[in-house]
Amino acid sequence: MPVFSLDDTLNFPHPALAEEDGLLAVGGDLSPERLLAAYRLGIFPWYNEDEPVLWWSPDPRFVLFPSELKLSKSVRPLLNKNAFRFTVNKAFAEVIAHCREVPRAGQEGTWISQEVENAYTELHRRGYAHSAEVWENDTLVGGLYGIRLGTVFFGESMFSLRSNASRYAFAKYAQLLHKDGVQLIDCQVYTAYLESMGARMIEGKEFRNHLGLQA
Repeated sequence: MPVFSLDDTLNFPHPALAEEDGLLAVGGDLSPERLLAAYRLGIFPWYNEDEPVLWWSPDPRFVLFPSELKLSKSVRPLLNKNAFRFTVNKAFAEVIAHCREVPRAGQEGTWISQEVENAYTELHRRGYAHSAEVWENDTLVGGLYGIRLGTVFFGESMFSLRSNASRYAFAKYAQLLHKDGVQLIDCQVYTAYLESMGARMIEGKEFRNHLGLQA
């Protein structure tokens, strides 16, 4: 299938038309309107700073159903004793900045450019992008951010400055989202890290059903 080129309109091709690797379209911008149009279709941007914007819709899709959250032997005791202080939407700017800056094993850099940081900060200002934070006293030591639309949370990135801090943030936030009626957390692409916490692959058709889209 061809990779579609976006124009100035906010229209996207159907996500089922993506390439085998999940690449669907190229071009456009990161305006709030375009980003929200993309997420409503299960499409997300992911590209390097020196590239045009690339839009993805992988099939199968890596997701976590909050009811299937698994707590590891290392995380469960931390939750039981409230080892970290947990907050939501108290430090979005700091969280996305850390996600951009904190090195990751096996990665030379990050896809979170200043353009991306600005775009998601604006979505946070509009009430769509959310962060979860964990603190050691008054020091931010872990967290994550993503987009919430209805009963789906689209996870974007996380960071950790202490052992298990990001796992703690993810577990606490998944539990909170579950209580708040969220049915699905989109993890986008496979990682062993999230698989160990209960995430699994589902068919793109099933994923789109959860978004209320025609398969």
